[in-house]
Amino acid sequence: MTITKKLLTSAIASAMFVGAAQAEISDNTVKIGYLADMSGTYRDLAGPNGQTALEMAIADFGGTVNGAKIEVVSADDRNSPDSASSTARRWVENENVDLIAGLVASSVTIAVSNILEENDKLGIVSGSAASSITNEHCTPNHIHYVYDTYPLANGTASAVVKEGGKSWFILTADYAFGHALEGDVTRVVEENGGEVMQAVRHPFPTSDFSSFILQAQSSGADVVALANAGADTTNAITTAGEFGLTQSGQTLAALLLFLTDVHALGAQSAQGIQLTTGWYWDMNDETRAWSDRFMEKTGVRPTMVHAGIYSSTMQYLNAVKATGSDAAQTVRKQMMDTPINDMFAKNGFIREDGRMVHDMYLAQVKTPEESKSEWDLYDIVRTIPGDEAYRPLSESKCKLVTQN
Repeated sequence: MTITKKLLTSAIASAMFVGAAQAEISDNTVKIGYLADMSGTYRDLAGPNGQTALEMAIADFGGTVNGAKIEVVSADDRNSPDSASSTARRWVENENVDLIAGLVASSVTIAVSNILEENDKLGIVSGSAASSITNEHCTPNHIHYVYDTYPLANGTASAVVKEGGKSWFILTADYAFGHALEGDVTRVVEENGGEVMQAVRHPFPTSDFSSFILQAQSSGADVVALANAGADTTNAITTAGEFGLTQSGQTLAALLLFLTDVHALGAQSAQGIQLTTGWYWDMNDETRAWSDRFMEKTGVRPTMVHAGIYSSTMQYLNAVKATGSDAAQTVRKQMMDTPINDMFAKNGFIREDGRMVHDMYLAQVKTPEESKSEWDLYDIVRTIPGDEAYRPLSESKCKLVTQN
């Protein structure tokens, strides 16, 4: 009789807990908005396949959380802060969206994060690069998950300077991401005894890089660095090849190059390029197994952004489950309190400024002879520990840090 009463009491308590948890999930629905460039310059690195990664996470999680359904809406931000802001405001103010995921162009992310803060909703940034997103543009309502310009500079720029590239010409995409990357690279080059001779900014996006590459050649700089991404980077690399830039003795440094970019260029054109990445599909059995599943759905291998979207979605849903709430601050705190150990990162953690800290990797593109298959493109040269890769909090301008 006593055991039966205990079991009954336990069952009632469990039911009350679940009921209370459900009551704290707004509308009994966890609604996620996926906002990204679905058709333009950054389509391949995130785009529709990023939504596939998000939906894989939801399916693997079980499709519901504490009995509440999980719903996804999506939109093409067209790399426009105005368009993205309009969508984000409608989602959070009228359509009960709890989380905005994806977020690729840094200018889009900065605009959307302000709306998230105004409405106390949460955003997880997987595609944007500007380190300012968790520095001067930090908010208590977003998390920057996959990478940023600080480790890109610490990895690629530092390696190239140490290999003898002392004088630099930087070709920069003229918006928040490019500006941040140019600044971070300039800092690293100068700290390592090098000099930035010239920095030239190009419109975003740009299809014709002829005049910019000619400027780079005439500068006489040891290194021509590309502070851009996506189609801008591949177009610039192709143009540099056509003009024989590397044959004239200059080094071409792609500061942000994605797996899809290298695949599009081909190993013949991209061989030898050094780059910094937050993840690579062929690192171990765990990354390969997930990548095989992703490729079955999409026909391509995942970028670090695709993998980061999957990982961050799982971390978010686990936090909702653990807290029984989809309230932004409750979920963010739980995510900060929970170490990240999955196929994307080991011993990762989220700091108070919203930066997810994890190891980064310096990679080199294989030669055609070294590549054993279509997507066998990188050699991992070295690991950059997370606490070395990202801006230390002692240098932070984030209001969440400086107020403490």
